[in-house]
Amino acid sequence: MDALVVVLNLVKHYAGHAAVRGVSFEVRGGEAFGLLGPNGAGKTTTIGMLACLLEPTSGDALIAGASTRRDPMAVRRAIGVVPQEIALYPTLTARENLRFWARMYEVADGEAGRRIEEVLDIVGLRDRAGERIDTYSGGMKRRINIAVGLLHRPKLLMLDEPTVGVDPQSRTNILETVKQLNREGLTVLYTSHYMEEVEFLCDRIAIMDLGQIIAMGTHEELRLQVGERDLISIATHAARIGTVLPASLRALPGVDDVRMREDRLEVLTTTGRRLLPQIVTQFVTHDVPILAIEVREPNLESLFLHLTGKGLRD
Repeated sequence: MDALVVVLNLVKHYAGHAAVRGVSFEVRGGEAFGLLGPNGAGKTTTIGMLACLLEPTSGDALIAGASTRRDPMAVRRAIGVVPQEIALYPTLTARENLRFWARMYEVADGEAGRRIEEVLDIVGLRDRAGERIDTYSGGMKRRINIAVGLLHRPKLLMLDEPTVGVDPQSRTNILETVKQLNREGLTVLYTSHYMEEVEFLCDRIAIMDLGQIIAMGTHEELRLQVGERDLISIATHAARIGTVLPASLRALPGVDDVRMREDRLEVLTTTGRRLLPQIVTQFVTHDVPILAIEVREPNLESLFLHLTGKGLRD
């Protein structure tokens, strides 16, 4: 599918400090693309430039064919933005806030009422829409923030850390809402420092640190960059292991090594969970009981540690 977003070597300096240093990536139409990195990595600054809120020091981006530098009004019509900060009037009701933002997005009066009810249904807050925003929980405010970004039916929805500071239930609701919107065809650009969020939502992920993209690809492509293998740990009775079972496990295609650790066997492999049925079959064949199985796979946290020497939340 053609790229809806093309980011071309974006750079942003603040008082001599490089907040973003030559960021380039593409987002295909209908894709969910994640920017993952710790606080201060440059994610919000990148989103600000794509939303035409910040002028790049150099570089450009094309969104739906329009340049953020040469045609910002066309870009703004194509995007919906859900910022980190709550962009709502606290003394107005949710419905009043949405009506205000519908005017700002130039949604036709005849369509605005219908569209407001539609986005309230999307975020699950139609029954609370008559209440003032200052009575809402943090999670509810963020859901109305998403509703605002959807009012004008954007081609691209950009969400900047939309779950920061919300309770677990609201976080799950937000993630499920965004996932469903993407399933229905909406292109999503999502920033987070929570590894599990981008793993859940995103088709492809760019990992940022210190203003640069340091790795990019699908989850599987990124996982393989770590250079680590999956570790399958099987707890059993040490006296029953013997020598034949380890030898038969080593003979399985995809097994790199088998290690004995007191009352368990550890199998190192790059094929992970796909190998589990064959491993279980070998235990059954050799009449060795399985007490517990644990599979540890390299993840985006381990990749970030591998590339930078620090954790995502450091």
